[in-house]
Amino acid sequence: MHAGLRITAFAAALAATFGTAYGAGQGIDPVVKDPAPARHESHGEASPEAEGAGGHAGHEAPPAGGLQISEGGYTLDLRTPSVTAGKRSDLSFVIRDSGGRAVTAFQREHDKELHLIVASRDLATYRHLHPVRAADGTWSIPVDLPRAGGYRVFADFTPAKQDAENLVLGADLAASGSYDPQQLPAPNATAKIHGYEVRLDGGLRPGKESELKLKVTRDGRPVTNLQPYLGAYGHLVALRSGDLAYLHVHPNGEPGDGETKPGPQISFAATAPSSGTYRLFLDFKHEGKVHTAAFTVRAGAGATTAETPAHDDGAEEHAH
Repeated sequence: MHAGLRITAFAAALAATFGTAYGAGQGIDPVVKDPAPARHESHGEASPEAEGAGGHAGHEAPPAGGLQISEGGYTLDLRTPSVTAGKRSDLSFVIRDSGGRAVTAFQREHDKELHLIVASRDLATYRHLHPVRAADGTWSIPVDLPRAGGYRVFADFTPAKQDAENLVLGADLAASGSYDPQQLPAPNATAKIHGYEVRLDGGLRPGKESELKLKVTRDGRPVTNLQPYLGAYGHLVALRSGDLAYLHVHPNGEPGDGETKPGPQISFAATAPSSGTYRLFLDFKHEGKVHTAAFTVRAGAGATTAETPAHDDGAEEHAH
């Protein structure tokens, strides 16, 4: 994973069959098309594509990312295109090079060769996973997705080649069962999760870097002994509502560099690729357990951050 927010160009699709059941019947085909997320609020913002390659409103924004299945000569080959909601299943995939060969050598970044993010299209479910790689290059990990519907799988890695760049490849995943899309939570500056309260200070700006500060407290007291998790005191992933453009950053400074302290505040430098609504997921570790706080933020015209606390929405139910 990289220290700056990065995102890569959009070409994705998602599947098709919504109604009272998702993917039910004889056989489940791979996801190929997805309608706009149900019951999400209308933002009235122009798409990044309509704004041209130069970015939003004249700003030079980073390209949208995590939405291509292939990039830079590498392809995400998802071996498990569908699972059953509420049932533990093995998710497996292979990273292939331009010759179709399974890649078996990766750079270690933040203690792992590859980081896997799984998120539902309505952004109600989020998983930050670390699968195991077999000698033949097949990655696998058990997953248990609570809700039926469309999901996006993001593989975040850097090939073990000189001057290789970090890549984020994405593929669609379908979870069969009774489909009940969730409404995107309203913008919030405070998230409460398992007795902790995390306060967000700052916001996203299209095409411009801004600072996000997150302060962790418990029982009204600042938490000053956060523990390093994967080489950092916090990990932040942002997904853009609608197309699930992927952003990933790490805190300003790392444990042991003389600058970063173990809480209660963690800061990030972030650049949004466009106006829009984003869902932020912060992973932090305390007393041996990893917790995930989730926020909804808007970038661009009319962006505000509400004071409404976020509810525990299942974002924390994931393996690390």
